[in-house]
Amino acid sequence: MRQTLLFAAMGLALILVGLFQSWNVALSILNLSLISAVMALGVNIQWGYAGLFNVGMMGFAALGGVAAVLVSVSPVPEAWAAGGSGVLLSAVLLAATVGAIWFARRNLARGWRGLATGLLVIAGYAAIRTVYDPAVDAIEAVDPARSGYLGGLGLPIVLGWAVGGVLAGAAAWVIGKVTLGLRADYLAIATLGISEIVLAVLKNEDWLARGVKNVSGLPRPVPREIALQEADWFIDFAARFGATAQEASGVFVKSCYAALFALVLAVIFWLSNRALNAPWGRMMRAIRDNRDAAEAMGKDVTRRHLQVFVLGSAVVGIAGAMLVTYDGQFTPGSYNPLRFTFLVWVMVIVGGSGNNAGAVLGGFLIWFLWIEAEPAGAILMRSLTFWMEDGSPLRSHLLGAAPHLRLFLMGLILLLVLRFAPRGLIPERQGSQRS
Repeated sequence: MRQTLLFAAMGLALILVGLFQSWNVALSILNLSLISAVMALGVNIQWGYAGLFNVGMMGFAALGGVAAVLVSVSPVPEAWAAGGSGVLLSAVLLAATVGAIWFARRNLARGWRGLATGLLVIAGYAAIRTVYDPAVDAIEAVDPARSGYLGGLGLPIVLGWAVGGVLAGAAAWVIGKVTLGLRADYLAIATLGISEIVLAVLKNEDWLARGVKNVSGLPRPVPREIALQEADWFIDFAARFGATAQEASGVFVKSCYAALFALVLAVIFWLSNRALNAPWGRMMRAIRDNRDAAEAMGKDVTRRHLQVFVLGSAVVGIAGAMLVTYDGQFTPGSYNPLRFTFLVWVMVIVGGSGNNAGAVLGGFLIWFLWIEAEPAGAILMRSLTFWMEDGSPLRSHLLGAAPHLRLFLMGLILLLVLRFAPRGLIPERQGSQRS
């Protein structure tokens, strides 16, 4: 009953936004809340199931976003002709270098491994840069104002969501093999640092996804507003509801996005619950609650941590691809720890760590408050300062500080939840209560 009432209240809040602001605003909040809920589920899989403290979500979300670009954008033939073969050859040389290092470390005597590894790294780096640098310069010189990159595969962007999950999961496997032996605090530092490295690569390798020049005008899985506004059937459809085609087109497009995002959320939520309530989920909770006891019973804790790290990161990658699809552009500079780490963690903590429904509720609630805090803060400050003169320095300062109330509000909510509901609004079911 409590869970039902909380979700009903969340739905009512969105309806009130639609009635008193606009349905376009309400649907925008709904769509971003759905994406945030998917991202919160990914973090909950790692933290709520296994107790892994990963603060590098922005890196995995960015990998999901670049996957959407590489899948959906049409290839640039001129760029491929200028340096595509060089980039492919560089990838082959990189794979050969990694393979040679692996072979040397497995087959050489202990005293020779370090020397062989160092020589192979130096030789491989020199060979790769010899081929890679001229190829990249040639690609980025091809109409840099509009392209300057290789482009993608020209496939439907929805396929990029799955590819984003695979790419983020593959990166998580590599990162997990290196970091999952670290203690919780060191794991957090390592994942944050690695995510910054990922973002630095995406910002500086223009040949891949234009770097900080951004990729805009991405293909969409739903109709474009301008196409609907020019379609006779849609004009008649909007007229039945007493609206113009311009007003109705935004609502229609955002509703289509909401249906797609809700479907993805429902599938991931169902799979997450199935896993949580299966023997695998009970094992992960046992490892989380008492790692030493689990190891004593023969469980390979590091391997299980790697599994859940990959799964959670893949879900975050899917959410990152969905976000880029909804925005219609890929902007590496927009990935920052506040949006893609702090807020997502607040969603999981407030909603209820270890409970998938709590993570979803937290995604909706925190994003709703994050968006509505700015207009609410402006209304509050105008109400508190209406008696002051227009030129009053204090009034100007308070009105200017209104948008920053969202940061204060997030901190206040987190403190209140930790004090009065430390297990979240929808706590994890304990013991025999689990179903």
